[in-house]
Amino acid sequence: MKRRIAVVTTSRADYSLLYWPLRDLAEHPDVDLRIIALGSHLSPEFGSTIREIEKDGLPVHARIECLMSSDSDVGMAKTIGVAALSLADCLGDLRPDILVLTADRYELLAPASVGLALRIPMAHIEGGEISEGAIDDAVRNALTKLSHIHFTSTFAARDRVIAMGEEEWRVHRVGAAALDHVRRSTLLDRPQLERQLGIDLAPPTAVVTFHPVTLERDTTSEADSLFRALASFEGQLLFCHPNADAGSRSVLDRVEAFACTGRNTRVFVNLDPVTYWSLLGCVDLLIGNSSSGIIEAASFELPVVNVGIRQRGRERGRNVLDAEPATSAILQQVAVARSERFRASLHGMENIYGDGRASMRIVETLASLHGDENLLIKRARPLGVSV
Repeated sequence: MKRRIAVVTTSRADYSLLYWPLRDLAEHPDVDLRIIALGSHLSPEFGSTIREIEKDGLPVHARIECLMSSDSDVGMAKTIGVAALSLADCLGDLRPDILVLTADRYELLAPASVGLALRIPMAHIEGGEISEGAIDDAVRNALTKLSHIHFTSTFAARDRVIAMGEEEWRVHRVGAAALDHVRRSTLLDRPQLERQLGIDLAPPTAVVTFHPVTLERDTTSEADSLFRALASFEGQLLFCHPNADAGSRSVLDRVEAFACTGRNTRVFVNLDPVTYWSLLGCVDLLIGNSSSGIIEAASFELPVVNVGIRQRGRERGRNVLDAEPATSAILQQVAVARSERFRASLHGMENIYGDGRASMRIVETLASLHGDENLLIKRARPLGVSV
């Protein structure tokens, strides 16, 4: 019998890293893949990105409407509750052999809680990482402890998961699945990208991806300094919409107001994974607080100015320049990032997040798990045993 594997995807962000694992699972002869799409995938405000999954020809088993039309932390909390109610019926009927969860989005607390109650073994991708300035950090760690198989991006992340008490045989260092795009997808060259997006990349161009800082009481408090710094940027700015977090609409209002000032600016609601990674290979700089600046940008030797506390603690390559959320600090790091000397220092750098073969490792492991293995029963590591 085929192994029934359900994979939850909530947004453009996790679908971009799930694309190749989903493609390989769909083609595996021993796997019955079921995709469950929820959250901002179904929201027109965030680009109705479920259409990207459908366009790619991947099977969507269930569509879970749960995202509150809200810009508050209460809305985030209610989204978790609504998702859990619908997922209880969905997963109760489906009863997959294993449920796959990815990274650290708050909505994933819903399928993890439901999977726990229904005794469904769970696999988690990208555990063991650190992002001290966002609730993502706590969500990620919670998903780790609720899951039974772990796929980490780095060796240090694997050590952290084991240090949390997970048995070593359950924890696999596979690399970051998003990097499979760099090796396996056909990325667009600069002329193709310019035609597709209707832009000219000749001027100095920076991609700006800034998300609310969800552990701050004011989740957009760092935005003031960032936008003051961007006002002094000489060149073209390409903004990508933020995640569906508390404060995202406030950030979008700032972006739209900035774009109306007559500066050389474009705003994109949603860029598909191949277009986004292609863009990182053609621009001069990435500014903001996105994990893509930490994980994927290194594969393109792209300078990154990482602003504020959102990604604090996450492993990073030498292409990342951290800036306090102060205008002068941001501008200082932008100047360094744009210097020829800094660009030259990145030639030949390796990406600590992997080699673009994560999907193969994930799928091999998931497909090889036997039904007679009792994944649900974990054995605690003895006290005093080091990693």
